[in-house]
Amino acid sequence: MLRKILILLALALTQSGFAQGTTSPYSFFGIGTLNFRGTIENRSMGGMSTYSDSIHLNLQNPAGLAQLKLVNYSIAGSHKFNTLTTTQESQRATTTTLDYLAIGIPMGKFGGAFGLLPLTTSGYKLENVDGISTTQYTGSGGMNKVFLGLGYEVNKNLSIGFDANYNFGKIENNAVSFQEEIQLGTQEMNQSDLLGFSLNLGAQYQYFFANKLKGTLGLHYTPETNFVSENQRTIATVLLLPNGNTSPVDSRDITLANTDFTYPSQLTVGAGLGKERSWFLGGEITTQKTSNLSNRTVTLDNVFFEDATKYRVGGFFIPDYNSFNNVLNRVVYRGGFRFEETGININGNSIKEFGISFGLGFNLGRSFSNLNLGVELGKRGTKNNGLVEESFVNIFMGLSLNDKWFEKRLYD
Repeated sequence: MLRKILILLALALTQSGFAQGTTSPYSFFGIGTLNFRGTIENRSMGGMSTYSDSIHLNLQNPAGLAQLKLVNYSIAGSHKFNTLTTTQESQRATTTTLDYLAIGIPMGKFGGAFGLLPLTTSGYKLENVDGISTTQYTGSGGMNKVFLGLGYEVNKNLSIGFDANYNFGKIENNAVSFQEEIQLGTQEMNQSDLLGFSLNLGAQYQYFFANKLKGTLGLHYTPETNFVSENQRTIATVLLLPNGNTSPVDSRDITLANTDFTYPSQLTVGAGLGKERSWFLGGEITTQKTSNLSNRTVTLDNVFFEDATKYRVGGFFIPDYNSFNNVLNRVVYRGGFRFEETGININGNSIKEFGISFGLGFNLGRSFSNLNLGVELGKRGTKNNGLVEESFVNIFMGLSLNDKWFEKRLYD
């Protein structure tokens, strides 16, 4: 039954697939917007990766896989409402994406996991008017990663882990320029096929106090690595049609050399305190060397990358885990907030992002499986110096389904 539910939800969500998952103009830069790479449970707590338990996957810190006691199937999708505002106008857009598909397997002191999730996304439509000239920019695509993770319980307090990732994807950027009273325009189409390997290392330390409280320290680190970008460019003369579309008249391909693209290193350190099956509260900080990023085929004088920093605080509360009379007492209530310096600086403005999230976790029958719902409200960017401010609402839903393999039968 668990497998049937998982397949049905996967088929429903993959109608959108790992396609364009953003409508942000800031996804034009670098390799697109870096996606959150954790589960719905973590995301509902402001993105906290420090907490791990025996029935949920931790996709951010592989050391948490060592705590798994049941086989876990996890899948989630989200729907985003985005409002883009400048000093002159406002527009709205929506996107639906599959956020991750993963399976975790306990193996004694070891815990393993594998799966697929989107790493970055690019999706935008922009227009620049300069006198009688107009240029329209569009982009789509992104990168995905296939990962294989392994965690090991050194002792009851310490666990370590790693995951190896194969990252791949394609990003397309188009620019169409035309002038008033002239029916022909020019189009430049850039495409980058990106691929490369990366590694994520993690450790978690837990200390059990006499009053049943548990303190947790978490750390995970992604070393800097190089991706290969296979670049293509096409220049075309296009005919501007009355409906606003274009039709190519003449085109030619431009030979571009393949380039090495640096994916930045990232370090996350967090700490938290809680009581098993009751409550948890923690905070963490992430630093990322995004100053090593660069645009793949375009150099812009007014844009540069700086190191990124992320701050997260979050936790959960369960009124009464063992309650049988009141379903609401067994619900997991989650919440948190985050503040991020994204690492992009445009026209002298460092682009920042803020989000506050809430979530609920519901048990599915008497099993350890659960349905997780969440919502996040936030802002990114600014309206200063001709830039765009984004106000977004993310609604996400995920299933965490548990099963037991290799169970020894009492009777044959």
